[in-house]
Amino acid sequence: MTRWLPYPGLTAALLVMWLLLNGVSTGHLLLGSILAIGAARTMAALQPTKPRVRRWDSVFRLVAIVSVDVVRSNIAVSRIIIEGPDRPGQPGFLVVPLALRDRTALAALACILTATPGTAWLEYRSRRDTLLLHVLDIGEEQDWIDLIKRRYEPLLLEIFE
Repeated sequence: MTRWLPYPGLTAALLVMWLLLNGVSTGHLLLGSILAIGAARTMAALQPTKPRVRRWDSVFRLVAIVSVDVVRSNIAVSRIIIEGPDRPGQPGFLVVPLALRDRTALAALACILTATPGTAWLEYRSRRDTLLLHVLDIGEEQDWIDLIKRRYEPLLLEIFE
């Protein structure tokens, strides 16, 4: 069974997402199933390391913090758009030193930063352990570094390392 469905949770999640995005019909159920099974088998061929979550309570805290930050960031980006080109802030690039080494923790941080409006993860340099981040309104660079180093990184370290 695991030969056909090496990641049953991933397969189910992809199928549900497909049906939510496209609607439920026989054709979409069939096409979504084929795509979900294909994606799961492709994932098995890549042989990723299985992440090990060490502290589930920290996962829930991180989700709550990120949810609040996404809402706040949506409001800030909305203000920037409404104010137009005469707004005082400037976009910019920022280099953030990281203590994270775990690939899953880095991927989670990438998802958090990219999903938060106004920020985009651009590059990670493993030799220097630095992250290149683009910010829509950079303001004080140290504030952004502190946000990542004090708000996200400690929880990700607790969860994955």
